[in-house]
Amino acid sequence: MRKVIFCLFVSTFLISACSIKVVKNTSNKSAEPQLLRESYQSTVDQSQREYFVYLPSGYDVNSDKKWPVMLFLHGNGERGNGQDELDFVLMQGPLYEAWIQKKDLPFIIISPQLPMLGFDQKGIGYIDNRSKENIPKRQLKGVPDRSAAFQTQGDIQRTPSLTDMSEVAPLLPQGWEVVEKDLMNILTNVQNKYPVDTSKTYLSGLSYGGFGTWYLASKYPQRFAAIAPVVGWGHPSLMAPIAEQNIPVWAFAGGRDAAVNIQYFYAGLNELEQLGHHNVRFTVHEDKGHDAWTRVYSGDDLYQWFLSYEIND
Repeated sequence: MRKVIFCLFVSTFLISACSIKVVKNTSNKSAEPQLLRESYQSTVDQSQREYFVYLPSGYDVNSDKKWPVMLFLHGNGERGNGQDELDFVLMQGPLYEAWIQKKDLPFIIISPQLPMLGFDQKGIGYIDNRSKENIPKRQLKGVPDRSAAFQTQGDIQRTPSLTDMSEVAPLLPQGWEVVEKDLMNILTNVQNKYPVDTSKTYLSGLSYGGFGTWYLASKYPQRFAAIAPVVGWGHPSLMAPIAEQNIPVWAFAGGRDAAVNIQYFYAGLNELEQLGHHNVRFTVHEDKGHDAWTRVYSGDDLYQWFLSYEIND
């Protein structure tokens, strides 16, 4: 069960071989945010991998504070080996906003990396042609320019919804469900190691990560206070546990999205309501393509909405 709390948005099992490498800010007491790398051994192939942990502004000087935590799942183009390719995770999403664009987000942000799982052998241009030189860097002063928006084609118009999803696969191939155990181990490790308010644990992801958000919430509905799948639809077959636990949902789509067509979003959302779950928001950015995520994560509304919910044990 979830309860609404009123809060002010202030600019403010086991994981083996665990270690922390400080990327920035080695002082003991500082109001500046920090970006750390934690190591773990994957349960998928026993490889040694790392994930990012972002510590917000004021973390060190608020020793008694328990922080909200957000688990973020990236899109298909940011897959990698969890080592020297981990920085691709900085390309977009809340970690990009907090660390690169210096948006003051009062969350501990966990950002793991999905393995390639063969996608580097599929001839996908946005993976094969990516370059580490294009990974944005945090600047000492100011922030870098944002990447250009995706080119969109066609008029702004309503698209009929697909009501029968019985012949549609519930997930995209080789997605976040493959590393399900790793994700939950990572979340548990961060909650055990850092001063986290476990009642304020949030889940969000974009594109492939949006699909992963629906999946993980359906498997572990008791672990999340609210979820926000961005440009990734949820299959009706995943909705029953989410409805039973009454997890607040805010889903986002791009009206001109050619990669994840908006027609697939409605059936799952309608299924939630038919199951008696009415705490569902659905925002369509009719003028945006697949990168509607930029508008979602660069604004304040989603983060304020997250912080208005907590798990009520």
